Amino acid sequence: MIRLHHVQYGRSFRVLWLLEEIGVDRFGGLEIVEHRIGSKEMREGDLPRLSPAVRIPAIEMDGLEMAESGAIVEYLTESHAPELGRAPGDAERPAYLQWIHFSETQASLIETLNLMHLFLRPPAKPDPVLCKLMAARLKGTLAGMEARLQGEWLLPSGFSSADIMMGFNLFAAPYYVKMDDFPRLRAYKDRIEARPAYQRAVEREGPQRFYAQEFYPVPDARDQG
Repeated sequence: MIRLHHVQYGRSFRVLWLLEEIGVDRFGGLEIVEHRIGSKEMREGDLPRLSPAVRIPAIEMDGLEMAESGAIVEYLTESHAPELGRAPGDAERPAYLQWIHFSETQASLIETLNLMHLFLRPPAKPDPVLCKLMAARLKGTLAGMEARLQGEWLLPSGFSSADIMMGFNLFAAPYYVKMDDFPRLRAYKDRIEARPAYQRAVEREGPQRFYAQEFYPVPDARDQG
């Protein structure tokens, strides 16, 4: 049995999706411990022992305890689904690792936008200049993906865990950046959403409860007075 500490549609979704790609039965089943972001319960249970930052995801499995989505995805790929990774010596290994880690460069921008738009409740207000800068940087990372996405998946040889790390970001990015300029990424997102394992992970998640509107524009500076 594998135990996953999870926040709905948070970074832990990457691990949940990977487990569905591998097959949860191979682990003897899956127990999901769902946390509510920002709640004190995250510091009162097992999470502080598992995660140095007291953040999701974290897993417990056969005495193994791990945190950080990238580390967990790399470990589970190497130990249970090597066909989804690219081993040392593989010609695609450098690109595979680059996408794995670039995913956090992009996700950190999404996280900052989430904080400014969703967690800075009145009387605090998000800074328009900072929101504009972060949205522009996020759009720049999407443009970089668009330019490099030449086939169906990030790597020429096919689907990999790099797609799981990067593809998850495409769930949140459209809340802050209009995707009209990125036809390849839109088609890529459609292919991701058509994967049976992705659909099973989404079914476990249920309707998202985090974003209250379809798009969050840069705040008007005139409203900040």
